[in-house]
Amino acid sequence: MIETVASQLPCFSDLHLMDVGHGFRTGSPAGRLDSHELDEGVDITVTYIDFLGKLQTFKVNSRNLSSSWVWESSFGANHTQAMVGLRQEGSPQKIASGIQDNAQPSTDQNQQATPIIPVKLKRQQLRQKRKEMRTQELINMSKETELEMQRAAIERTKQFNNTVRGKYNIWRKEYNSPHSDSTLKLLKDQIIMAKVYASIARSKNVFDLYDSLMRHIKDSRHAIGDANSDTDLHESALEQAKAMGHALSVARDMLLDTDVVARKLRTMVQSADESMNAVKKHNTFLVQHAAKTIPKPLHCLPLQLTTDYFLHNYTSKELADKNKLEDPSLYHYAIFSDNVLATAVVVNSTVIHAKGPEKHVFHIVTDRLNFAAMRMWFIVHPPSPATINVENIDDFKWLNSSYCSVLRQLESARIKEYYFKANHPSSLSVGNENIKYRNPKYLSMLNHLRFYMPEVYPKLDKILFLDDDVVVQKDLTPLWSLDLKGMVNGAVETCKESFHRFDTYLNFSNPKISENFDPQACGWAFGMNIFDLKEWKKRNITGIYHYWQDLNEDRKLWKLGSLPPGLITFYNLTYPLERSWHVLGLGYDPAVNPSEIENAAVVHYNGNYKPWLDLAFTKYKSYWSKFVKFDNPYIQRCYMD
Repeated sequence: MIETVASQLPCFSDLHLMDVGHGFRTGSPAGRLDSHELDEGVDITVTYIDFLGKLQTFKVNSRNLSSSWVWESSFGANHTQAMVGLRQEGSPQKIASGIQDNAQPSTDQNQQATPIIPVKLKRQQLRQKRKEMRTQELINMSKETELEMQRAAIERTKQFNNTVRGKYNIWRKEYNSPHSDSTLKLLKDQIIMAKVYASIARSKNVFDLYDSLMRHIKDSRHAIGDANSDTDLHESALEQAKAMGHALSVARDMLLDTDVVARKLRTMVQSADESMNAVKKHNTFLVQHAAKTIPKPLHCLPLQLTTDYFLHNYTSKELADKNKLEDPSLYHYAIFSDNVLATAVVVNSTVIHAKGPEKHVFHIVTDRLNFAAMRMWFIVHPPSPATINVENIDDFKWLNSSYCSVLRQLESARIKEYYFKANHPSSLSVGNENIKYRNPKYLSMLNHLRFYMPEVYPKLDKILFLDDDVVVQKDLTPLWSLDLKGMVNGAVETCKESFHRFDTYLNFSNPKISENFDPQACGWAFGMNIFDLKEWKKRNITGIYHYWQDLNEDRKLWKLGSLPPGLITFYNLTYPLERSWHVLGLGYDPAVNPSEIENAAVVHYNGNYKPWLDLAFTKYKSYWSKFVKFDNPYIQRCYMD
């Protein structure tokens, strides 16, 4: 056996081994090991000082060493004792040397190394050859290849996910324990049991114990603070856990009654469940309230624009070439919105990515309140060379309650009572679904104008409808050349497994619905839709829409909104587009696939978390904000003040 002593951690490159006269076969030449001993291996005892300063040992067999380790024998003329050691091939420092009887240096002949096995020596030579070849390749590498390698390394770095790196870093204290939050969990469990026993103690008038437990609960909460793991706990946490454990032991000896404890725990669980439901309901109300509230900058912007519109007499200013507005050979877009900034982002992002933008025509319809502001924005910031036209929905005289079912319903006393009656139940006292449908957008005819495309644009053959909460990231012109196979509406389907199918939106307990539609039919999305207006007229789509709206006057077939009647109106008349054309969910889903967002032609912030609100998901906001001209004086005036 060979024993070694190391002053560092057990790293073989730092070992110094010495022969103590063991492991040699009797009668073998001095300092030599025969082939049988080499094949069986030699046990080596390694002694080292660990990081705590303690002496440690472990054993290793020479057969387990890598091929870079070789035996070295040295002999001196006056040596009477064999010397055998180990050294690592190619190392300038001798790793192991034999103990010598005197300080005489060995000759060169005696210092020659003999590999353990020829195969290992061959491996060493091959490795050395590969190293030399790789070194030569790096030396002869061209500048272009080197830059390409750098770019590839940068891309790999960008894709590296280090979100949990800190938590699992080996230098953190909790890495040493497989239960890094065990103390935190213990403290929380102790608080629960202390509450139970404190309640029992109070009911039995054991006030000393009650006061003691409440004091310990307070101290434990202080020790926990905002901690999420043991490393975040206050330094007194462990001592507090011990003190609480002693207090609970005393309480258990005095008050333990399993039936009473079980009842108290059930009561606590029920109370916690009720509190959680109340918090969820309150959160839903606040989110819905924030979603329908106009932020100050968005309120300021149309006021500033409207003031300048009339102050500088832009009322007679023409925005567009009339001939282009009705030319079916061009690419026409319809945007119905009362949000100036959102509409500007849709137009800007579309024009930037359009091929031949001079052939693109934008038809914007807004309400009377925002008409002047919308016109003023695009007069001052025309999306050249594209064409744009802004219209007021109140100028569509044909759109009245005698023709339009939904307008007649919105003007009915029943709807007014539902929305505006003063003694109606408050928002927090009704179901969450009712809170959602009190959003003013469901009362706006801009939300239903999409069902009147041929009436609004009678001379066009195809038109692309865009919501005001989308961002365009690619050229959309290929949509006009798509063959819709005789369908009227081209849209991206949204059903995934059992989600977003017809039974999600429609009331299939009503026979009018169940007898006409398949509950498992796949839903699709408004927001980016290519409409064939020729087929629309041929199939009388607006008439179908009116028919079902009349049947739903009591809102028993579906709730308010435009998607449910859209699913009904375009049932079996919708052509499914590739999903990459329209990626949804940026307004409600924090887990949308980033690669899908990057590859999407259009991204849609459908949901409550609109990009212009403080509610918006931060990681999605940049896709929208990069098309906002923050250096614009109107925006600076409203957003900076």
